[in-house]
This record gives sequence, structure tokens and C-alpha cells, in this order.
Amino acid sequence: MRQAFLALLLAFCAATVSAQSIKTVYHVNTGVESASAVLNNITNHLNADPEAKIVVVTHGPGIDFLMSDAKDSQGREFSGPVSALAARGVDFRVCNNTLVSRKIDAGLLLMEAKIVPSGVAEVARLQAKEGFVYLKP
Repeated sequence: MRQAFLALLLAFCAATVSAQSIKTVYHVNTGVESASAVLNNITNHLNADPEAKIVVVTHGPGIDFLMSDAKDSQGREFSGPVSALAARGVDFRVCNNTLVSRKIDAGLLLMEAKIVPSGVAEVARLQAKEGFVYLKP
């Protein structure tokens, strides 16, 4: 009887874990030259797991694709893909330390970007306190 109960409990726990979406933080600290690939990775991620919770944390040159009028190497603006991903629930976060050190006005960011005090501290917080999986594309 006890073994049957334990087996049932384990099956329930396994089903519960597999039903939960995976929370993932994408850490971006490289410039616009890699941003298209990052956005494509996130799109592919959501296509495979539409329920995934994704947060993109940027700092240093990684914030550049979240600037108004930022363009890829072929002249396409990032605002469209960022807006489309935000509509699918992706959060984009920008390091305030980077804004201050580079003397960038927060008003130049895309409206989807949210400012956090520190990009690296935000990545650590999401991992340690909220159980996010870390990806560095």
C-alpha cells in the first residue's frame, strides 16, 4: 500500500513539474551585431514552448538594440521584432548603470524596455530568487 502511494505521489509530482513552463533569462551584453540572432533564438524558444516565461536582461553594449531607431546590419529596425516578442510576454530589461555610465537618456529606449538598477544583479536575482534558467546566447 505504501509503495503504491509513493508511486502515485511521484507520478503526480512529475506531471506537475512537466506542466509548468520554464522561466528563462537571456543575458545580453553584446551589441547590435548579435541582437538579430538573440531575437531569433527567443522566437524559436517561444514557438517550441509558448508558455515559457522569458526575460531579456541587457547591459553594456547589449542595450543598443533596445534604443529607438536601432537597426541591424541590413538596415531593419529592431523595434518591430521587440514589440512582437513583448506582445508574446517577453520582458526586456535595461541596466540603469549602463545608461548612467554611457550618459544615455532613458527616453531614447524603446517603450518595451524596463529599467532595472543593475543588469548583472537582475540576472543573479532572477536565477537565485525566482528560479530562472540562465541562457547566454
